[in-house]
Amino acid sequence: MSNPATRIELKAPLSGVMVPLEKVPDPVFAQKMVGDGISIDPTSNILLAPLTGKVTQLHSSKHAVTITAPSGIEVLMHIGLDTVMLKGHGFNAKVKEGDIVDVGQPLIEFDMDLVARKAVSLLTQIVITNSDQVAQFMPATGLVAAGQQTALTLQLAAGATSAVANVGTASEAYSDPIKVPNHTGLHARPSAVLANAAKTYQSDIKLVRAGEEANAKSVVAIMGLEVQHNDEIRVRAAGPDAAAAVKAISELIQTGCGEDVGGPVAKTKPAPLNIKTAKPQPKSSDPNVLSGVSASPGLAVGHVFHVKQEEISVVEQGEGQQVEKRRLDKALKDAHQQLENLKAEISDASKAEIFAAHQELLEDPDLLAIAIAHIGKDKSAAFAWKVAFNTYAEKLASLKNEVLAGRANDIRDVGRRVLRLIAGVEEAAMVVPENAILIAEELSPSDTASLDRTKVLGFCTTGGGATSHVAILARSLNIPAICGIDEDVMQLANGTPVILDGTRGTLRKNPSEAEVSAIREKQAAQASKRAAELAAAFQPAVTKDGVHVEVVANIGGLEDAKQGVKLGSEGVGLLRSEFLYLERTDAPSEEEQSQIYIDIAKALGTEKTFVVRTLDVGGDKPLPYLPMPAEENPFLGVRGVRLCLAEPELLHTQVRAVLRSAPFSKLAIMFPMITSLEEVREVKRIVAEEKAALGITQQVQVGIMVEVPATAVMAEQFAREVDFFSIGTNDLTQYTLAMDRGHPKLAKQADAMHPGVLNLINMTVQGAHKHGKWVGVCGGIASDPMAIPLLLGIGVDELSASVPAIPAIKALVRTLDKAQCQKLAAEVLQLGTAAEVRARLSQLLD
Repeated sequence: MSNPATRIELKAPLSGVMVPLEKVPDPVFAQKMVGDGISIDPTSNILLAPLTGKVTQLHSSKHAVTITAPSGIEVLMHIGLDTVMLKGHGFNAKVKEGDIVDVGQPLIEFDMDLVARKAVSLLTQIVITNSDQVAQFMPATGLVAAGQQTALTLQLAAGATSAVANVGTASEAYSDPIKVPNHTGLHARPSAVLANAAKTYQSDIKLVRAGEEANAKSVVAIMGLEVQHNDEIRVRAAGPDAAAAVKAISELIQTGCGEDVGGPVAKTKPAPLNIKTAKPQPKSSDPNVLSGVSASPGLAVGHVFHVKQEEISVVEQGEGQQVEKRRLDKALKDAHQQLENLKAEISDASKAEIFAAHQELLEDPDLLAIAIAHIGKDKSAAFAWKVAFNTYAEKLASLKNEVLAGRANDIRDVGRRVLRLIAGVEEAAMVVPENAILIAEELSPSDTASLDRTKVLGFCTTGGGATSHVAILARSLNIPAICGIDEDVMQLANGTPVILDGTRGTLRKNPSEAEVSAIREKQAAQASKRAAELAAAFQPAVTKDGVHVEVVANIGGLEDAKQGVKLGSEGVGLLRSEFLYLERTDAPSEEEQSQIYIDIAKALGTEKTFVVRTLDVGGDKPLPYLPMPAEENPFLGVRGVRLCLAEPELLHTQVRAVLRSAPFSKLAIMFPMITSLEEVREVKRIVAEEKAALGITQQVQVGIMVEVPATAVMAEQFAREVDFFSIGTNDLTQYTLAMDRGHPKLAKQADAMHPGVLNLINMTVQGAHKHGKWVGVCGGIASDPMAIPLLLGIGVDELSASVPAIPAIKALVRTLDKAQCQKLAAEVLQLGTAAEVRARLSQLLD
C-alpha cells in the first residue's frame, strides 16, 4: 500500500468530461512536451484551484496559471488551445502571482462563448510540468464536478516529498524540426514578423540551426543565422509560457511568416532549384563600358556626380551611465518618428514596409544589448551605438546569402540615423547638379527614397545587388540603376558624360554624339508620348466607335486614391482593405476603419465609383490577433470570405464601417474568394441588415471577385444574385493552371494569357451580360497594354489598373475600335497556347 504522504489528489478545476491528454489536438500537450496530466472538456467557466499552493505563474493573457504545491509539484492549467492569441480577451484573473490559494478557490473566470468562437478548442489541460517527480498518474474518467471530485491522483516518486517548491522554475519546450518554406529564407521581412511574434511571450525563445542559435526576439540575430529555403530549424523556449511560445512560433515559421509560400514545405527535401543568382558581369571588352547588375531598368543620359558617405565623429568616454542611456533612448524615439514620417511620404505601401522594418531594428534586443553593455562600461551613447550597429552590419555583410548580406546596408542606414541624432548632427541634404548620374560605394534606402527626381536621372553603386532595398526602391521610383558595378567607376571625374542602361546593367563613358542623339531621340519620343497621355488623362476612355470603358485604380490607401484622381482615374475598382488589418496586434475598430473609408470616398467624390474589397487574408497571410491553425495548403484553405463568414463579428464590423462612406461616393462592396451561392446570399443578407440598421438610403452595389474557375463557370447563376463581377486574374490564373504564381520555377508559366484563363474570362463576361451586370478586371493584365485590346474584345466593361498606368491605358483605349477588338478576341480565344496568344497580340504593338 502506498504511503498517503507520497500521494497528492487534485480536485477537478472545472466541471466537465475527462479527456486523455494524448487525445488533445495539440502536439505540445498530446506529446507531453510540457508534462504529463489530463484534459477536461469544460461545462463550467470558473477555473478553481485543484490543490493548496502558491500562484507561481500567471500568464499575461490570463489563459494559463501555475500552482506550486509545498512538495514542489507544479500544476499548470491551460484554458483552451491557442488562447494566448486572444491577448486576455474573455479572461478575468481572480488571483495574482505570489498569492497562496486553497483548494476550490477561484483562479480565472472566462467567457465560454467568446473563447469557444475564437480559440481552436475549449479543452483545458491540467499538466504537471515537473513530471519527473511523479511515479504514477491516476486520472479519473467520465464526468467530474468542479471542486468536488478528484480529477487526478499523483503517486510521487521516492524523495519527491522532500523537494522544496521552486517558485522561479521555468518550463521548457522544444519543437520538432521545421523546414523553412520561404523561397529566400528568413530575410528581413519574415525575420521582423517572427521577432514581433516572439516579443509577445515572456519566455526566452531561441531558433536553433545546425548547432547555432539566435535570439528569436531579434531581427538582426535571426537574419544572422542565415536560414535558407528548406533549412531545418527548431524552436526552443524556456519560461512561463514556453509551450505556447514554441507552438505559436513554430506555426508561424511553417506558414511562411506572412509571406506567400504556397503551403508547408514537403517533408522530403526536394532537389535544389536551378536558379541563377544575378552576379556582376565580367569586365567589358569595350574600355568605355563598365558592367554591373541591373537593379532598375531604364535609360539615362547625364553626368557623373560622386556621393560620399558622411563621417560622424564620436567621443568614446561617456558622461555617466544615466545621462548616456537617456541620450540613446531619446535618439531611438526621434529616429522612430523620422521613419514614420518617411513611410507617410511613400504612397506604395509595400515599399513603405522597408522603413517599417527599419523601425523594428530600433527595438532589436540584441542590437540594443550591445549598446547598453558599452554604456555600462562608461562609454558614450554615440560610441556604444556605433559599435553596436557596425558589429551587426559587418556580421550580415559577411553572410553568403545575397539577400541577407544586402540588409547590412539597412542596419548602417538606421545606425547612422540614430548616430546623427545622438551627436546632434543635422542630416545634410543631398545637393546634386542637373542631369546627375550618382556614383557611390553605397546608397542607403533613406537616401534613395529622398532623391530629387528632377535632377537625379539614375545611379550606380559598387555594392549591393538586385535584391537590396535600394534596388527595390529604385524600381518603385522608376529610377534607372545599377548595383555591383565595376569599381573603376570610382575613378570617373565629376561631370564625365555617361549613358546608364539600367536594363542591361551597363554604364558607357565618353559616348559619341551619335549614341547620345539616338538615346535622346528615344527618350524624347517616350517623354512626348507620356506627356500627351498625361495631358489627355481626364478625357474619358472611349473607343473610336464610341464605346466607353471605365478605367479605375487599384489602391492600397488614401494616398493612392488621391494620386489616381490626379492621373485621371474614374474611380477605384479595388481597395485592398487588408492594409488596415496587417502589421498590428489587434483588429482595427469600426471608427478607425470608417474614417479611412470616408476619407477615400471624399477624395473621389460622389460621381466616382468606390469599390471596397472586404478583408482578404487567411492561412497564407495570418493575422496575429486572429487564432488560425496552420493549414497544409493555405491557398486552398480558410481565406477571403470563408474566413470572414467564420468570424462574423469581424465581417459585420467591416461592413458597417464601409457603409458609413456611402453618402460620399458611388459605393460598391466586393467579396473575395466566392465559390458558392450560399456565400453570396449570406453576405448580401449581412449588407442589407447593416444597411437597414444604419439607415443608409444610398444605393450600394454588392459584387464578387471571380478568382476561382467554379465561379467563372457558374457566372450566369451568380449574375442573378449580384450587381457586378471583378475578375482577379492573378488568382484565377493560379487556380486554373494549378501553379503557384510565386513559385520560383513555375511563376513564368503561370501566364494570364493562357487560353484556359482567357476563356474563363470570356465565360464570366457572357454570363454577366445576359443579366445586364457589368464586369471589371482588377488583376495584373488590366495594366498590360498588350492585353487591353483583347479584354475590350471579350467585352470587359471596366479596367482597374495600377495608378501610374491609368493615363496610358486611357490613351490606348481611345486608339482602339471595339468591333475590331471583338474580331481579335474571337481569333485569340481559339488559340492553343499562351505563347501563341502573346505572339498574336504583340503584332498590334509593332
